[in-house]
Amino acid sequence: MHIKLFSIGPVSFYSYGLMIALGIIAAVWTASVRAKNRGMDSDHIFNIALIGVIAGVIGAKLTYYVVELPAIIKDPSILLDFSNGFVLYGGVIIGILAAYVYCRIKKKPFMPYMDLAVPSIPLAQGFGRIGCFLAGCCYGKESHAWYAVTFPESGLAPSGVSLIPTQLISSIGDLLLAAFLFWYTRKGKKRMEGIPVILYLILYSVGRFFVELLRNDPRGSVGPFSTSQFIAIFVVIFAVGWLIIMLKEKKANAIAEIEARVNAEMDRKEQVQEEQEKDLSALGDAFRTQEELTGTAGEAASEAAETVEETVEEATEETGISENSDSEEKPKED
Repeated sequence: MHIKLFSIGPVSFYSYGLMIALGIIAAVWTASVRAKNRGMDSDHIFNIALIGVIAGVIGAKLTYYVVELPAIIKDPSILLDFSNGFVLYGGVIIGILAAYVYCRIKKKPFMPYMDLAVPSIPLAQGFGRIGCFLAGCCYGKESHAWYAVTFPESGLAPSGVSLIPTQLISSIGDLLLAAFLFWYTRKGKKRMEGIPVILYLILYSVGRFFVELLRNDPRGSVGPFSTSQFIAIFVVIFAVGWLIIMLKEKKANAIAEIEARVNAEMDRKEQVQEEQEKDLSALGDAFRTQEELTGTAGEAASEAAETVEETVEEATEETGISENSDSEEKPKED
């Protein structure tokens, strides 16, 4: 374990800070690359990450002040210690809220980018927990198991005592969660919006709750629970409630979509039926018009025949009279 890596003049570089920095760089880089590969705004994801990190650090520190308020009242100098004392949960919550406010101000979509970036959060946490191990903070209970570790005197953990390496357990869990979320949100797979964030909140909170049972470092508590366990309970309740609401909305939207399709199909059928009725009516009118025309033509033909017959009769009568007159006037020859 190496708490202090090296110093340049009065400035010292610590392994804890290095791992935190590496975690942030890895988180921002992976989120930016994935955004670019999916045609999303990589600059926007970078800004979200930057704001989330800054707000997260402030939130983690402020949460620590709230948790350690009794100790701060006794010793106000704790407020001046900026190298130690952070509550990770406060950082995550405040960081997400700050990213949400930024997106609202910029009128940019929040949830698609949050779903994309959320696997990078446990990735950064995994690096950070390695930093905890190197510094000796967040240590576990005494144990003589094969996996127990003994910290030197220079660390924050009790020296010369075999302890459960809760830092490494948390780190492995965080990295596995990150790998799962990277797989779950991989390119080409459409997921319901918000589900990756909900999965992160639930899985991380459950894992954190049980890891807290193994820890033995001094930290705040709320009744029988540690501060992180207390927060984890409400985070899980919030995430499960959010999931139920989303599933109900999805079901309602699906039903509404089906109803809309049925109504559209019924409207289409009614329209087709109306058009068919119009066609049948037009066809009936055409038949009636044809019958009327046929009747008119027949009457006209009858009248024409009668007229011709009368004309022939008149002509025959006139011809007969003319022949009779000629025969009377013609002299007889001896």
